[in-house]
Amino acid sequence: MMVPAALLLLGALTAVVAPRLLARADWPDREPVVALWVWQCVVAAVLMCCVLSMTLSAAAAWQAVRGHVFAPAPHGVMEAYGLGAARPWAATTAVLLACGGLWTAAMLVREVVRARRRRRLRRAELAVRAPLLPGEEPRPDRLVVLEGEHADAWWLDGTAPGLVVTTAAMRRLKGRQLDAVLAHEQGHARARHDWLLHCSGALANGFPQVPVFASFRDEMHRLVELAADDMASRRFGRLTTALALVELNEDRGVFGPSPTPQAHLPLRVRRLLTAPDRLTGGRRLRLAAAASLVPVIPVLVAFVPGLRALG
Repeated sequence: MMVPAALLLLGALTAVVAPRLLARADWPDREPVVALWVWQCVVAAVLMCCVLSMTLSAAAAWQAVRGHVFAPAPHGVMEAYGLGAARPWAATTAVLLACGGLWTAAMLVREVVRARRRRRLRRAELAVRAPLLPGEEPRPDRLVVLEGEHADAWWLDGTAPGLVVTTAAMRRLKGRQLDAVLAHEQGHARARHDWLLHCSGALANGFPQVPVFASFRDEMHRLVELAADDMASRRFGRLTTALALVELNEDRGVFGPSPTPQAHLPLRVRRLLTAPDRLTGGRRLRLAAAASLVPVIPVLVAFVPGLRALG
């Protein structure tokens, strides 16, 4: 009955080693889309280890679960796992991991509910400050201009998505800079970055003592912005996109010596202006393929005794 313990050890090793390797690599900032995929695969592998360990532990602890898990398996496979050897700790492990799964689901639901509440409040405020004109229908990609002293722009998702821009931002953004801002926010919406942020936030808030989940959340917030910057720069140029970021944020103190919550903005602007060399298509494909195999490793570990029994 060593497979559940091996899976937990593999999950812990992945959670410790993978973030350190990604932190030392120089390519994630150059290829944020690939880095997003790699991070998702790493976290999926950690969660897969927990799910498989929970399933095998429950099968070892309770006959009813064992019958369902190994019902389609050929004769002799169940004996290869030695499921009857460690039932006391197996039941405890299964219950703890099941509670962790339920807690994760609860945290995700809470994140989604909070996001919807914030969106409803923003839409209610928008309906008061910029109501639809008589006969006007909500349209996709609707541009709404609000009176405001601070330069700001954001994408309002939902059934009637659109870009909201303040009058201060309209005065600051020159030429195609407004188009670059729109492309940046549309990039977030089309790639469904909000779901990545919800999932990473749920894991980090639900398990604050697990460093890999905190790193996952922080990297998602950073990488989705880099990916959206690239989407905008491909259409309107790196210089235009960088100038749009500067115009929108220069009054917030983010380019000064004091650290702020938006301290990553100077790095984003510098990245756009220096135009880092992208990886070759072959290397991007190899990185994505290697990352896709990471969640498969726990499955192979879980099936090793069964494959040996069949062999």
